[in-house]
Amino acid sequence: MENVSQELKSLIERHSRGDRTTTAIPCMSLLTAERATEPTAGMTELVMCLVLQGAKAVTCGENELHYSAGSYFIASIEIPVFGRVSAASHQKPFLGIGFNFDPRKIAELVMDMPGVHDPEYLCGLGVSQSDPQLEEAFLRMVRLLDRTAEIPIMAPMVERGILFRLLQGPQGAKLRQIAQVDGRHSQVRRALAWIRDNLTEPFRVEDLARMTGMSVSVFHRHFKAATTMTPIQYQKRFRLHEARRQLLGASGDATRVAFSVGYESASQFSREYARLFGLPPARDAARLRAEAVAQLVPEGIQGQLAQRPLQRAAVEADAPLDK
Repeated sequence: MENVSQELKSLIERHSRGDRTTTAIPCMSLLTAERATEPTAGMTELVMCLVLQGAKAVTCGENELHYSAGSYFIASIEIPVFGRVSAASHQKPFLGIGFNFDPRKIAELVMDMPGVHDPEYLCGLGVSQSDPQLEEAFLRMVRLLDRTAEIPIMAPMVERGILFRLLQGPQGAKLRQIAQVDGRHSQVRRALAWIRDNLTEPFRVEDLARMTGMSVSVFHRHFKAATTMTPIQYQKRFRLHEARRQLLGASGDATRVAFSVGYESASQFSREYARLFGLPPARDAARLRAEAVAQLVPEGIQGQLAQRPLQRAAVEADAPLDK
């Protein structure tokens, strides 16, 4: 297994072109980092991350999952989280592989496998130790980057092998949930999609339960188990993540952003934003823009240039929200 791990690390370092490298294999990306990072807000996808070197952490609500070399993280649901690289250095960078799930391909495999009885209530996030067979399957996939002409034929077969190993492993129940179109997990995901698509709309839990065909009590239990949040908490968390994305994506005042994501009170938005991200909207956006400048500009002139976007961001964002 050590030889497999070493070859994987060597291939990742050779083919990586930055923190996240999209490859010629649609379902696979390469992940690298030369330093530990601060928590970054984002949304999970239907994805797994296999770590070969270093470590990462994902925080969802009050729960924090840690995974390091020889382990993998799986997400079978779309929820707002904070992710960070917790162990990496220039001498020993973080190295990992991202692998996106296609529900149709999982469903095809599940149909060909013996039925199993999975727990009724499952969290949508999980971490497990890897195994030699899984890492060997990923090695076959990454090797294809040196033989790109073979990718159209070989990659789908190797992808099926990876999915088979994952379905056989300790997180297999999460993948089977993804494949069940009419299952409780898929019904919860349908409710999540409605909340995201109707970001500014108020709702009653009874209406979401009716939409998914569950009683209110059953829906609430499945929703909380899958996301670690209540529906109202999920909406609030998603609104704040979307607000942060808008503040960083383009200049604009925080009051306008607050209303655009469904808040009726700018002061309430500012309080809840600061509670989640640690700073009020304007100051948080200014800090993140300054950090982005620091990463792109050579050290010798960082001090001169970083102040400019910092000052601009403070003016562009809505200053009253920071009072």
